[in-house]
Amino acid sequence: MGMEEIEILLVEDNPTDAELTMRALKRRNLANQVVWVKDGAEALDFIFATGDFSHRNPEDLPKLILLDLRMPKVDGLEVLQRIKAEENTRKIPVVVLTSSKEDRDIVESYKLGVNSYVSKPVEFDEFIDAVSTLGFYWMLINNPP
Repeated sequence: MGMEEIEILLVEDNPTDAELTMRALKRRNLANQVVWVKDGAEALDFIFATGDFSHRNPEDLPKLILLDLRMPKVDGLEVLQRIKAEENTRKIPVVVLTSSKEDRDIVESYKLGVNSYVSKPVEFDEFIDAVSTLGFYWMLINNPP
C-alpha cells in the first residue's frame, strides 16, 4: 500500500482499543486504508512527515484522524492543537475517540477545533457500532472542503 492511499490515521496507545477500532472499520471495508500510530509524538511525525516518517510526502495528508486523548509522550490535546494551528492540516477532520467523558476534555477539544468528540462505549457491540458508524460517516457521507 502506498502512502498516498492512507485515508484514516488512528492515534491510539491501547492495542486492544486499536484492534477493536480496526475490526469496526473492517466492517465498513475501511480497515485497509488505516495507519495506526501508538502515541502523540508518532502522530505528529506522521502528519508533518518528520522523524521516522520523514520519507513521506507532507502533502499526502490523511482524510480523517481518529485521536485518543490520553497518550504517552504527547497527549491528544497537544496533537489536536498542532494540527489545527497549521494552515495545511487545519482542514483534516479530527474525531476524538476517548474513554474520557470529562467536561473539560470535551470543552477543550472543541476550543481547539475538533470536529467530533466521541466517548468510547464500554460494551463491545456498542464500541464496534460507534466506530463503524464514525468511519462510514466521515469517509463516505461527509463532504470535506
